[in-house]
Order: sequence, then structure tokens, then C-alpha cells
Amino acid sequence: MVEFSDWTTPNVALANGDLDANYFQHQAFLDNANRETGYGLVSVGVGILPNIGLYSSKYTSIDQVSQGARVAVASDPVNQGRGLALLQTAGLIALRDGVGAQGTLDDITGNPRKLNIVEIEGPQLVRALSDVDLAQGYPSHYVNAGLADIAGRALLFSGAGDAYFAIRFVTRPDRRDDPDLQRFIQIYQTSPAVRDTIAAGYAHNPALYSLPWLK
Repeated sequence: MVEFSDWTTPNVALANGDLDANYFQHQAFLDNANRETGYGLVSVGVGILPNIGLYSSKYTSIDQVSQGARVAVASDPVNQGRGLALLQTAGLIALRDGVGAQGTLDDITGNPRKLNIVEIEGPQLVRALSDVDLAQGYPSHYVNAGLADIAGRALLFSGAGDAYFAIRFVTRPDRRDDPDLQRFIQIYQTSPAVRDTIAAGYAHNPALYSLPWLK
């Protein structure tokens, strides 16, 4: 196992042949990385799906979101689309037809409560909760910050239907059918020890993550 501290080097190392596979990115990230680099890396298996949520220290339900409320979403294009899609699921905004989870602020076609949507770097969304009325949030970030109680109190969570954002096992095209890699993925998906470790990482709260290969 090789650990990296950034989100660029793992794909560089994989494309250069220094790794056999990596496991850190969802399909949206991979699609964007391939467009920018031309690596042609491929997903060969699905892993955990970290859910996202809509969090508030002011409201206790979506119905309470007021006119002109300040709403924070991720500033990067990959994760912003996911947050906007969840806001649409909540009935707070409408997005242009067909945009799915790839929308941007320019794709908002309906905003009946005249929400003031602000862009914040993804890792900073946890700290932004006290500065806005509603925020896109990553439960795992709250758990890692020692705030597992807040992690479980989202007004709305995404779920298994959001599998486009499940973390993927990724490799080069020439390793797509590697039997050792396929066996590794099978063990990950079926091992009780792996299942227990995942649960512990999410404060044993099944609302915070999904195992999409079981759906």
C-alpha cells in the first residue's frame, strides 16, 4: 500500500507504471482527470460510496429553509455538481434538464426561495457551517474532525442511487483483466474485516455511507 497526500500524484504514478492500481477517486473525478491528461485510466471495480448531506445549525428540516438563505456548496466543479443535485432533490432549486450531477451555478433554472448560494473549498465546508444557513457537507469530514454527532444530523443525505460518486478501483487499460487485481477487489467487497473497518471509519452510522456493490 502506498499513501499519497494529494489528489494528482496517484494517477500520475499509475499512468507511469509505478502502481498497479489506485483507490481514491470517484467516477466523476476519473472522467475529469482523463479529459485533462489523456491517460485513459479505467475503473475496474466499485468501493465505498461516501454520502454527502445538507447540514444546518439553524434549521431542523428542509421545510424551514427561508427566503434568501445563505447556502454553501463546494467550489470545485466535480463536487459542486453533486451538491447542487442534492439541493434539487431537496426541492430547493431546479437544474437544467439532463445536467444531472455535473451542474454548475449557471445551470440553476429555478430558485424559488432566492437562495444565496456561495462557493467554498470542499475541505472548508465543515468550518463554514456557522457562517451560512445551510451547507453541503461530507459526513466523513465531520467524523475525522471529531464531530460524529454532527455528521449524523444532516437534513438530507444522498444514498446508494448516487453511485457515480462511489470510490473506484482504477488501473491502466492493460491491467483491466488482471486476475490478482480482480481477486483483491472481491476480497475488499466480501471481507467482514473490511466491512468492520469501513463502519468504524464512519462512526458505525450507516446513514453516512453506502456499499453500492450490495444494491
